[in-house]
Amino acid sequence: MIKNYFKIAYRQLRKQKMYAAIKIGGFAFSIAACLLIALYIRNEMSYDKSYPDTDRIFRVVGIYTNNGTVNKGVEWPAPLARALKNDFPQIKASGRLMPNTLMGAGTAELRRADQQENSYEEGITFADQSMLDILKLPMVYGDRTHALASPRTFVMSRRKADKYFPGQNPVGKVMYFNNDKTQPYTVGGVMENFPATSHLQYDFLVTLAGKEFWKGEQTNWGDYNYPSYVLLKPGTNAKEFGLKITRDVVRNYLLPEFKKGGMKNAEQEAAKFKLVLQPVSDINLYSYDIPDGLSHGDVRFVWLFGGVAAFILIIACINFVNLATAKSANRAKEVGLRKVVGSYRSSLIKQFLTESLLYSCLSFIMGLGLAWLLLPYFNTLSSKSLSIPWGQWWLLPVILLSAFVIGIIAGLYPAFYLSAFKPVQVLKGAISTGSKGSVLRNSLVVFQFTASIMLIIGTMVIYNQMHYILNQKVGFDKDQVVIVQGANTLGDKNVKTFKNELQKIAAVKSVSISDYLPIAGGTKRNGNTFFIDGRTKLDAGVGGQFWQIDDTYLKTLGMKLVEGRNFSYDMSDDTAGKTLIINQTLAKKLNLKHPIGARITQGYTFTVIGVVQDFNFESMHDKIGPLALHFGLSPSMVSVKISGTNVKNTLQAIAATWKTFAPNQPIRYSFMDESFANMYADVTRMGHIFTTFAVLAIIIACLGLFALSAFMAEQRSREIGIRKVLGASVSGITTLLSLDFVKLVALAIIIASPIAWWGMNKWLQGFAYAVPLQWWIFATAGLGAVLIALITVSFQSIKAALMNPVRSLKSE
Repeated sequence: MIKNYFKIAYRQLRKQKMYAAIKIGGFAFSIAACLLIALYIRNEMSYDKSYPDTDRIFRVVGIYTNNGTVNKGVEWPAPLARALKNDFPQIKASGRLMPNTLMGAGTAELRRADQQENSYEEGITFADQSMLDILKLPMVYGDRTHALASPRTFVMSRRKADKYFPGQNPVGKVMYFNNDKTQPYTVGGVMENFPATSHLQYDFLVTLAGKEFWKGEQTNWGDYNYPSYVLLKPGTNAKEFGLKITRDVVRNYLLPEFKKGGMKNAEQEAAKFKLVLQPVSDINLYSYDIPDGLSHGDVRFVWLFGGVAAFILIIACINFVNLATAKSANRAKEVGLRKVVGSYRSSLIKQFLTESLLYSCLSFIMGLGLAWLLLPYFNTLSSKSLSIPWGQWWLLPVILLSAFVIGIIAGLYPAFYLSAFKPVQVLKGAISTGSKGSVLRNSLVVFQFTASIMLIIGTMVIYNQMHYILNQKVGFDKDQVVIVQGANTLGDKNVKTFKNELQKIAAVKSVSISDYLPIAGGTKRNGNTFFIDGRTKLDAGVGGQFWQIDDTYLKTLGMKLVEGRNFSYDMSDDTAGKTLIINQTLAKKLNLKHPIGARITQGYTFTVIGVVQDFNFESMHDKIGPLALHFGLSPSMVSVKISGTNVKNTLQAIAATWKTFAPNQPIRYSFMDESFANMYADVTRMGHIFTTFAVLAIIIACLGLFALSAFMAEQRSREIGIRKVLGASVSGITTLLSLDFVKLVALAIIIASPIAWWGMNKWLQGFAYAVPLQWWIFATAGLGAVLIALITVSFQSIKAALMNPVRSLKSE
């Protein structure tokens, strides 16, 4: 019997080639899209699951709530990790990282002691020995329990050991960071590379043993620099324990520090702090609102892409249901005759479900092939290195089960619908006209285009927001600015001479030396608290940034002074470090109506000599914060403003100048506008992925609409013939046949627009500076959907209108 079911199903497939191709093709593309998205989601949800004690490892997150504004952070004072281990018996181990190092925020020039050539390296952080114990990182060489126990030791990854010491055991070898021969570092061990699905991607862990970045820094509760991790003992309830940590740490450490600093209303300020233990496996997806300086995913994207995959699959299933029910008249006589000769309804249901399963299996085979072909493109699109797990034992059972489930779901309604025909009605011809106006079929078409229109609107809003961000006036000039990195290896004297030599190049307009630039993704930001001099114990401090710049910084980056003057080497107070230039936001936060000449305290007391116009120095997800600029020569990076002509020769001249100062260190540079665009790479990727799947959803929906319009034209062929005999024009008939589908698309626009407006409005709320949702986006999306539907339907409508009426009426 089963063999007979498949034989009939195969005959139906061959008999209706176009409809079968649309069913299978639409299914295959949707399955390929779902498989690619499933690989993406699986990768995102697999982060930080490889550590032996993953379920007991937590990151300490601080939450500060003030007047309804919630700020989160992961940096803590140096003594916190030790205090947690000593005060709480529930904690088995605690440890710290410090990616914001004096080496330059996770980057350094590195070389072996017996070599002269430097190599630039990223992925460097300071770490406690206990971090190796918490993560239980597997070692290639060396003893993990002592690898970072001694001062001036470090652990490197396997790939870096292969780079610097190929075929050797490097334990005990000496290396120099940033040409500092006075501070040799010894290799304490070689660890396995961090897995790609780890939120930590470091190649060098430099010991914190015996390290003090400034006097008293390791015992200071006022400086927040260290992300801290804890390993709980088995059986500890992390949520309940987190409440105890907040209470005890605030009472025993933070509150006394606030009172010691003379903070006004110290108890009230301390009550705004909360410590939360974040599971290490949640860091990748649930840290989108935590500025931790790491690259990680976003659970909202996971849900979004999961929803898109579901939409695409549902649209393909709708095509199957629509076409199966639309072709019901063609199968009606078959059903009637089989029932007359004794066929049971259950047998008919099995027959139609077998056909559905055949379509589903063929679609899955084709879908797997398409996914394999499209995977390189999807990897580029999503910045991932995904692969189909062909060798995994579970893949084949999952594919077969999915094919079975989807085949049953897609074929269930058509099977029951077709098998319910009554033989008397069928053989009288009563069913032949019953397929013209199915409410269910129209509802499914509306759903298809509602989903497609929502994706179109979402894509347009994302691209509109990106265009707004990348072209918005941000308060500085990011074009034609070359950032020369690694200048800290030159030293204070040489970097100033290097600047002077660069200014001699004809195409160079200006050069500046600074420790920070107004783009994220470079050096990790600092945090400071500012007071008006004399009001330290009366006012709440204002948190803000404290940058070191030179006298040409504002000119090089095109920043505007709205009050006062710039720094100058001719002013003794400037060179002595007694003056500040502040931004408008800091002046406003400190209630300085006349800021020039005001005295501001930040550990030391400074005189304000200028106010710079506000500029965005973080992502536009956040509002402009308070900022103070301090005069000095911090050689972290050199910014070079060049003319737009003959850029290639200018870069060669800059590289030649660098070579005279650092012959053993290759020059590294980037363009500021590219770095600015990289700040929004995740949103750009989201836009590209959205566009791809929106196009795919529309194609699948149009395939179904094309087949449906072909069938409806076939069903109404006699009506069209009569209309033509009575004088109807081709355009009139085309309009008649197209109007029904346009009405459905118009209804889809009405339904999709408010849903899309709500969803994209929620998304735009994540930006402090967002483009308004404009009416033309919805109008364009709606008009585009109507045009797509018309183009899809009109081919069949015109074909039917041009048909000779003799052919359709000859049997009457």
